[in-house]
Amino acid sequence: MTEPLDTPPAPVDPRLLDILVCPVTKTTLVYDREAGELISRAAGLAFPIRDGIPIMLPEEARTLDTD
Repeated sequence: MTEPLDTPPAPVDPRLLDILVCPVTKTTLVYDREAGELISRAAGLAFPIRDGIPIMLPEEARTLDTD
């Protein structure tokens, strides 16, 4: 089930954000609340957040544009 486009993504617990790292590079992540993603600049991946839960599987991640 997907959320309507006008519904903001569920927030992520800040304590969780403090301990999560990229599963590929083990580097820190940047939280993009508007997009509902955790960004790994080192890996060039954006991990989705669904219902407030980060999905940290590389095969679920979106590749970042290199523009």
